[in-house]
Amino acid sequence: MVLKIRLARFGRTNAPFYNIVVAHARTARNSKPLEVIGTYDPIPKPDQFDGSGKLHKDITLDSLRAKYWIGVGAQPSDTVWRLLSMVGILAPKQRSGQRQTPPTPATKATQDAAASSSQA
Repeated sequence: MVLKIRLARFGRTNAPFYNIVVAHARTARNSKPLEVIGTYDPIPKPDQFDGSGKLHKDITLDSLRAKYWIGVGAQPSDTVWRLLSMVGILAPKQRSGQRQTPPTPATKATQDAAASSSQA
């Protein structure tokens, strides 16, 4: 059976809170998961330890269990993929709307010059 790492929504109306869960792909969003590996609070809050007033979103994650489930073959949803790439577990995913621009001739010439100087 296919496993998914996805978000299960909790919290009140207009105050969402998510658990990052591992569940079977065919089960409902808020059904009982196999394991809860973390939480995500998408509402920005000021950092209590930083006096600069910057807002941040809380992500708590058991990285060892996340790596285990990915190694076993669990497929993360797009949102969870983004969260795991923020933490550093997965590489960032290229979005279909983004195009990779080819290198400009000046950039290519600079790269070729650097490559030839390193060979010398």
